[in-house]
Formats: sequence, C-alpha cells, structure tokens
Amino acid sequence: MKILAVDLGKARTGLAICDENECLASPIGVIKEYNMKRLADVIGEKAKENDAQRIVVGLPRNMDGSEGESAQNARSFAEMLKTLVSVPVELYDERGTTIIAHSYLNETNTRGKKRKSVVDAVAATIILEDYLNYRKNNKNP
Repeated sequence: MKILAVDLGKARTGLAICDENECLASPIGVIKEYNMKRLADVIGEKAKENDAQRIVVGLPRNMDGSEGESAQNARSFAEMLKTLVSVPVELYDERGTTIIAHSYLNETNTRGKKRKSVVDAVAATIILEDYLNYRKNNKNP
C-alpha cells in the first residue's frame, strides 16, 4: 500500500511516500503554506497524484509523552484532512524525527538554505520509515 507521510510545520510541511510493497520511503518535497485549509487541500492533491492509500500525520509529542500546542495542531489538522480525502488518515508519534533529520544532514554536510529546504522532507521520510517498521512488526496473523 502506498502511504503518504506528513511532517506538519508552522511554515514548512515535509512529505514522503513509500512504494506499494512498503519497503522504500522517499521524500517528495516541502510545502510552504501557513494556512491550514490550503495546506490540507494541497496535501489531498499530493495524495491523489501519488496514489496514496493512507496518510500518516506526525504527532509531535514531548519526550515525556505529553502533548503540547504542536500536537494539538497536528490533531486538528488530521481531523480537517479526514474531511477532504477518501483515504484513512492517522496520527503517528514522531518524537525525535527532526533531531534525526538534522543528524543525517550533518553527515552529508548539507548547510544553509538547502538544509532548511529539505529538513522537513527528511523528517517526513523518517516518520514514514518508523511507521512502516511499526506495521511490519505489528501485523496480525
């Protein structure tokens, strides 16, 4: 099943998608949009363009598991997205993904404007990889 992952941000939102076999997660870009309704519309279109059969929105919990303003924004956004698309939308814990994305970009020496433009797509890819691993390890027989 093709799954679209969303790393929701205030200004930039990263997207990633996997292949039909759920083996390879790839970044597909960053959307610069502040208006949540317009952002949801664009993500709905991206899901259609890429034949996504599910959308996973990263849920940014605090390290202690509690939820702050960003998590509430992600929940509200996911609810809005559910009204616009015909595929399931679910939230998935994204704790630490942005830190890991920055670590990957440090390893590749990606700096400045280029780093800012790709970090959200890399974070979305990490969310999707985590989600795919979760699905593989929690399949019902």
